[in-house]
Amino acid sequence: MTTSNTGVDDSVRAELNRLRESIDNIDAAVVHMLAERFKCTQQVGVLKAEHQLPPADPAREARQITRLRQLAESARLDPAFAEKLLNFIIAEVIRHHETIADEVTHGGSAADGGTRGGSAADGVAQGGSAADGAAHDE
Repeated sequence: MTTSNTGVDDSVRAELNRLRESIDNIDAAVVHMLAERFKCTQQVGVLKAEHQLPPADPAREARQITRLRQLAESARLDPAFAEKLLNFIIAEVIRHHETIADEVTHGGSAADGGTRGGSAADGVAQGGSAADGAAHDE
């Protein structure tokens, strides 16, 4: 058994590093998947704005939450955690949809899917109004 200068067995340190590299890769994939999701929801926001549809769709949001909770259960992930995550994302989507609607109404550049507050992916990192946990989605 070999130990490093930190007193931790080298095999334990190697396993820890291997697991952390996997976590880093998964985190990168999650960020990329969220960015793709927000690209789609930006397009939904433009479509809704152009046709004067409301930013929120409570019936769809409820279906999405139910669906995600079921997926979480089958994946052995805490459904309450999954619901909190979806609520955070939903709130951010609604914020973007409201911004797009405002831009369409006032002659902004929503047709390209952008928002004044940065990209959709940026919105996830910024938090925005998602802290209120509002259940709105598309």
